[in-house]
Amino acid sequence: MAILALELMGFFFGLIGMLGTLVATLLPYWATSAHVGPNIVTAVVSMKGLWMECVYQSTGAFQCETYNTLLGLTVDLQAARAMMVMSSIFSVMACAVSTVGMQCTVCMDGSSVKTKVAGVGGSMFLLAGLLSLIPVAWKTHEVVQTFYMPNMPASLKFEIGDCLYVGLASSLLSMLGGGLLSASCCDDIDGNRGSRRHYPYPERNALRGPSHSMTYQPAALHSTTNPNITNKTQTLNSHTSSGTHSIQAQDSRKMTRQNTAAGYDVTGYV
Repeated sequence: MAILALELMGFFFGLIGMLGTLVATLLPYWATSAHVGPNIVTAVVSMKGLWMECVYQSTGAFQCETYNTLLGLTVDLQAARAMMVMSSIFSVMACAVSTVGMQCTVCMDGSSVKTKVAGVGGSMFLLAGLLSLIPVAWKTHEVVQTFYMPNMPASLKFEIGDCLYVGLASSLLSMLGGGLLSASCCDDIDGNRGSRRHYPYPERNALRGPSHSMTYQPAALHSTTNPNITNKTQTLNSHTSSGTHSIQAQDSRKMTRQNTAAGYDVTGYV
């Protein structure tokens, strides 16, 4: 039951991490404009993301413009795109694989590979969390370093956006969930190799009817409990033995008569 609880907790942590990674990848709130120094006008807020730049005006207008070129982007932005996309893919695959390998599911029930499948799902969650943690930490360091540059104009300074916080929390949850799922590989093995303690569902054999649960008992076992059958068996054995003795006596008499007749014929003929 402890391993089952760890698997469920790890799966839900990984699922929340996957959703957070998708949100952080798609939304443009990676860096928001900083209102410091002479740049105290809050009527316009600029935001930057992996795929677009957006501007929010105090009138309620929200305008976004996607990046028109891919090769013209900076190296760190291209690497961040690739890592976040790979992290999302690995998170989705980890959810599917972990669902098959968890003890609370009936997929591959009784197979020795089920434990290894859960461990593979946990490893994929760990890899997804690591892939999302690198660009988030990299972008956070860049924003902080740019903000404290003395020769940087105030209008070009940005602060840490909400997606960086979401991405950081999602990566940590994915790694934590992957670690908990990987602990299922250390599950105790009882009986044959690969057998596991499954979730206590109702007995499936009860649905097949009571006839399958009855055990076969040979007729010889029942015969010892009935005295009438025992007496009949003893009487039959006694009759059989007496008949055998009588047949043997008749055979011996016939052999004696034949020997006597043969001797008489021989002596008489001589």
